[in-house]
Parts: sequence; structure tokens; C-alpha cells
Amino acid sequence: MQPSTMQAPVRLKDTWFRILGIPFIALMSHVIFFNEQHGQDEKFSFWQVFLISLAEGVVLWETNRLVLLYFHRRYPALYQSRQRLLGIFAGCMAVTIVVRYLNIWIYDKTLFWGYIFPPEGYWYNILIALLYVVIVAGLYEGIFYFYQWKSSFAETEALKRENLQTQLDSLKAQVNPHFLFNNLSSLSSLVMEDQKKAVEFIGELASVYRYVLQSNDSNLTTVSAELEFIHHYFHLLKTRFDEGLQLNINIGSDYLGYGLPPLTLQLLVENAVKHNVILPESPLIIKIYTDEADNLVVINNLQKKSAAIETGKLGLSNIIAKYRLMGHRDVMIKQTEDVFQVLVPLIKMDSNETTDSRR
Repeated sequence: MQPSTMQAPVRLKDTWFRILGIPFIALMSHVIFFNEQHGQDEKFSFWQVFLISLAEGVVLWETNRLVLLYFHRRYPALYQSRQRLLGIFAGCMAVTIVVRYLNIWIYDKTLFWGYIFPPEGYWYNILIALLYVVIVAGLYEGIFYFYQWKSSFAETEALKRENLQTQLDSLKAQVNPHFLFNNLSSLSSLVMEDQKKAVEFIGELASVYRYVLQSNDSNLTTVSAELEFIHHYFHLLKTRFDEGLQLNINIGSDYLGYGLPPLTLQLLVENAVKHNVILPESPLIIKIYTDEADNLVVINNLQKKSAAIETGKLGLSNIIAKYRLMGHRDVMIKQTEDVFQVLVPLIKMDSNETTDSRR
């Protein structure tokens, strides 16, 4: 499973690192670059030369720090370490060469130190600066990697706990006593009116609950299995609402082998039924189809009930949580004045991944 690309970068807390690191680099630069040539130079005192080195160190450190921050934000996840390291290496090298070259060029042209820098002087300054930058950037990246790993570990543990809670909530939403009560009420009416339909209704109800119970052991099922189940489930709803409820399904055969969490369609259809008025003269129309972005789209016309139903939105929350746990694309919810739409990403499944919840 590939981690989410939406992982937020750890905030770079480096105040003390900079307070201690920049003066140290400035002191070492003073010793390496200036001590030999300016040890007996009376034009500048030791502290003056040190302050000049400190200013150079601040410029070099802070420009490279901006490069680090940029690539930490652009590639924050642990699995993006390769892209991040390559970007930091290339960016810091380019920034260091430009900054040090301009620094020495200014000294060279203004005769700030009283002499001209030969070509080897440019290279000497740039290479020593690159050495510093590699060490400091390596420390930064080590600290960043540690805190990202720590954050990722904490997130994994939180997701494990969330998964347990999601499974519990999923059972509450799926094996719903209210749903069972409604179907038993419908069944009692059918027994008195039409025994043949009652027997058929019992068969559909058994198929629905068999799928519900078996699917709790699976993380993924196929679109074809979900469609077969939703036909059984819709038959129960149709018995209750008759012409007040319509279901249109248009899914190409190419998508039947794709995967999605079990009971996704049931939760979405149930969500539509719960929150909308269903009447023969004003039917609730639910459409299920696929789009070009490999999404399963479930859309219904909006005709909200006057009294809001407090359900905690368990159905939608469960679907969103399952996709988050699996590290796939986010579920998208769109609502206008006329329609309510949910886009569920379909997952390409290998042959050894395919899990049919009916087995």
C-alpha cells in the first residue's frame, strides 16, 4: 500500500540549530578563508573579519534553507525521499555556486580585501562552501526524516485505532435495527396479501444479510459482486416504496473487475433513501454509473425531508474512512440545489487481490 501523498510536512524547528550553526560556520570560514591572508592585515580587526564571515554565513545558510523548505513541502512523504533528496542536492548546489560566485565576484571587482581573486580562488571558495552545505543539509534531512517517520508511525497507529472504530460503526450502519424493522413490517404485510411475493421477499432478504455478514471479512470486493448485491437490496426497497423509487445502472463491462470496499453501494443508496422524500408522484431516482476518471458515480435528485434526520452520516463517513485506510484517492461529494453526488474511486485489482465477498 502506498502512503497518502497528502501527508503534511513536519514543521522545521531549527531556531537553535541556526543560532549555533551559523556562527560556527562563520568562525570556520574565517579560519579557512581569511586567517592565512589577513592574519597580519591591519585593515580589519579579527572581529570585523568575523562579522563579515557571519554575514556571508547567514546569506549562504538562509538561501539553502529556503531550498530545503521548498522540497520538504513539495515531497513531504517518506516514500518521496528519493525525489526530495535529488531536489535538495541539485537546488542547494545551484544556490551555493551562485551565492558564493557573486560573493567572491563582488570582492574581486571592488578590491574589498585589497587584492584580485585568481580563478582558483573562486573554485576554492565554492568547493569549501559546498562541503559545508552538504554537511548541514544532511543534518537537516536527517532531522526531517526522523520527525516524518515519527509522525508517520503515530498516524499509522491512529489509523489502526480508527479502523477498529470504523468496523464497529460500519456494523452499526449496515446491520441496522431500523432497516430490519422496516423489512419485517413489509414482510408481514406481504404474508397477508401475497404469499408468493412474501417468499420471494424472504429470499432477497436472506441474500442481503448473507452478503452483509460475509463482507465484514473483506477489505475489497468487485464491482460485479456489489452490483449483484445491490439488485437484491433494491428489491427490498422497491417492495416498500414501489413506484416512488427508481434505480438506473449503467456500468461498462470493463469496470466489473475493479474493486471497492464491500457494501459501498448499499450505504450510498441507503443514504439517499433516508434523507429524501419518496412518493409515486415524485420518485427518488438513483443513478449509478462510471466516469472516465475510473470513478463509480452515485447520484440522486434532491427532495429533502422537511424534518432533518440525525444519523451522524455514518454511511458516508465509513466509506471515506475505508479509502483513507487503504491509501487510495479520496471520495468526492458534490451537492447542488437539485442533486446529491458521490464519486467513489474504483481500484484496479490483480488476480490475487480479487476478493469476492460471496465466497
